[in-house]
Amino acid sequence: MASNCRLILALDVETKEEAFALSRPLVGSLGWVKLGLQLFTRHGPGIVDEFHALGFKVFLDLKLHDIPNTVASAVKSLKGRPCSLLTLHAGGGPEMIARAVDAARSALPDCRLLSVTVLTSMDRTQLSAIGIERSAGDQVGLLGSMAVAAGSHGLVCSPLELPVLRAALGPGPCLVTPGIRYPEAKGDDQSRVMTPSDAASAGADFIVVGRPILKSDDPAAIAQRIRREIGESP
Repeated sequence: MASNCRLILALDVETKEEAFALSRPLVGSLGWVKLGLQLFTRHGPGIVDEFHALGFKVFLDLKLHDIPNTVASAVKSLKGRPCSLLTLHAGGGPEMIARAVDAARSALPDCRLLSVTVLTSMDRTQLSAIGIERSAGDQVGLLGSMAVAAGSHGLVCSPLELPVLRAALGPGPCLVTPGIRYPEAKGDDQSRVMTPSDAASAGADFIVVGRPILKSDDPAAIAQRIRREIGESP
């Protein structure tokens, strides 16, 4: 199957030693890793450099969300760090996104800023609890269109919203999709999920996979299985 979709390994573990142990066997056969708040908070910005030095492109998933000046300053503070994708919360609004994108032009010129629409852990009940009566899909559409109009290079969304976003926004924005699971997976906190091949077919540029790889007996084999399923070149 022809596809431009790529796999990102989500290193949502406690320490960089665990993260290195899991990722080193995949050097040369996997291009991307995701580093989130857990590792960034514990080990600091230098962890980005360490994983880049191993040969990985880094998706830095910080989900920045604050007043526009603070978020722009946070982006500037990452100047020179070799991260290729960086997340903001679309809920911060168009001014926050625009200021962050402007800051990245000089601080992180090779990095694409992605706006997180609705977390994949959020369903209709969770949205209602914070005063949002739209469906998750409608909220994603609203936030996604706003974020791209404000200058965001792409979006992070549930795979279930991929077809609608592609239809509304066209091929330009980069769509990154967590919530990737196989049918046999049970008992985690993702509510809106899809298999790797289905997400690739629906228009994802990247799929982010953590637990199905990290909790397997053979992470390298599962990573290669997923890459084959999405049509990513070896």
